Amino acid sequence: MKLVILDRDGTINEDSAEFVKSPDEWAPLPGALEAIARLNHAGWHVVIASNQSGLGRGLFDVSTLNAMHAKMSKMLAAVGGRVDAIFYCPHAPDEGCRCRKPEPGLFEQIGERYGVDLRGLPTVGDTARDVLAGAAAGCEPHLVLTGKGAAYRGRSLPDTFPKDTRVHEDLGAFADFLIAREAVAA
Repeated sequence: MKLVILDRDGTINEDSAEFVKSPDEWAPLPGALEAIARLNHAGWHVVIASNQSGLGRGLFDVSTLNAMHAKMSKMLAAVGGRVDAIFYCPHAPDEGCRCRKPEPGLFEQIGERYGVDLRGLPTVGDTARDVLAGAAAGCEPHLVLTGKGAAYRGRSLPDTFPKDTRVHEDLGAFADFLIAREAVAA
């Protein structure tokens, strides 16, 4: 199974220091939905792993989160794409859970659900905690320069990132990389 794990806020959709708290606030980044559709059409199953501490902080409830994801799914379908599953950590940062990135718990849940070895599976996000969580689970780490990742534009990544982290302009560039690499290997 060709599986890729994506972060949500800052990778697929606009991020906010005030949290994305409603479907009205959820807006895709330019080209991100089309990038997911391209991955799907190339045979990739797309899964999301996302910290959603707004739940633990009481900023929104699960039904509102589901409404945001329904909006995303509808917009994805309109461009021929889909997300197979969404795994999220509902905990606030001080709760000490194992599923909040940079801990690898969400990735482990994905591996268990799909019955796959995570070693070498590509994962992409816009923060160090995204790529650290994936790398801790054995995934191949990728960073996009959107969302919080924009702070690294034109700079070398700090030593806090896994040494083999690949950097891409945005989710579209990541999708192009993955699809081209697979074509060369075939």
